Amino acid sequence: MFDSDSFYHRLFSHPQMVQELVREFVPDAVSAGMDFSGLRRVNSKFHVDRQSAQRREGDVIWRVPTLEGSDICLYVLLEFQSESDWWMAARAQVYQGLLYQQVVEENKLKNGAQLPPVLLVVLYNGERRWNAPAEITELIALQPDSALWHWQPQVRYYVLDMGAFAGDDLARRDSLAALLFRLEQRRPQGDLSALIDEVIGWFREHPDFEPLKQLFAELIRQAIASLGTETVIPEDLMVIKSNLVTLGETWKQEWLAAGRAEGELKGRAVGQAEGELKGRAVGQAEGEIKGRAAGQATALVRLLIKRFGPLDPARLDQIHSADPATVERWFDRAVDAPDLHAVFHPVGE
Repeated sequence: MFDSDSFYHRLFSHPQMVQELVREFVPDAVSAGMDFSGLRRVNSKFHVDRQSAQRREGDVIWRVPTLEGSDICLYVLLEFQSESDWWMAARAQVYQGLLYQQVVEENKLKNGAQLPPVLLVVLYNGERRWNAPAEITELIALQPDSALWHWQPQVRYYVLDMGAFAGDDLARRDSLAALLFRLEQRRPQGDLSALIDEVIGWFREHPDFEPLKQLFAELIRQAIASLGTETVIPEDLMVIKSNLVTLGETWKQEWLAAGRAEGELKGRAVGQAEGELKGRAVGQAEGEIKGRAAGQATALVRLLIKRFGPLDPARLDQIHSADPATVERWFDRAVDAPDLHAVFHPVGE
């Protein structure tokens, strides 16, 4: 099973990914004059002895000096999320406070010393858009004109919602971080094939990043598996690419077979019931014919939901009332269509 937290922990334990992520997608940090040549990983220890405030193991911390001088460093704390967390700002306050305690203890800071700045980046790969407050003041039940407002905590985080970036914007960015965002977005088979070509091209130009290449192969395998296939997917990036066309036909057969099986079971049950009235054999045969047709519709519905999300009742009625030839035509389009509209209304019709 694909462990998202573990995967991102391994991926952003690599300095190349952290540098590209910040350079490409965190403009405020870049404008602060970060010196990536001094990028160093920080081993977080503040979750070991404090049972009430344990952090998830998937999070990663990096220390980056700025061009203002070696005494001024920016701590980049990466938090990985697959679901929008309404209380993320409150957690951010805890994380930053505990990190500061670690900095004070490890550096034996004396009275009069200053703490380094901290940037908490939330990297979110969920299907729904992130909708939680980015500032803790938005969670506090107090009016800004209150006399107590001045004493409230001022903590905020920077969220990178991968799915919220436009495809054209990401395609213009020549970076591995942008390729990561594109892979995390829902892709039809045709787009995925072209995207794999771009990933392969990046690693051909950067042959010294074999560990990252293996991680991206793992991510691509997960992207393929998320389409609903039970086919064994190769581990090697080049083999995945060469087998993608064959895999596409295999997926289609698997989806159809699953839909037919489900439809035939329902059809057989209906046929047996009708057979009690007009003859068991005739009723069962008619039921199985109906079942096969229903199975094709079921397969199409499963594929569409897997690719584009829940369908509205009108769309479900349209599918289940269509003739088998039309359903099969829609199914063929659904494998590669860029969106739901293109399945039912392709260009030229």
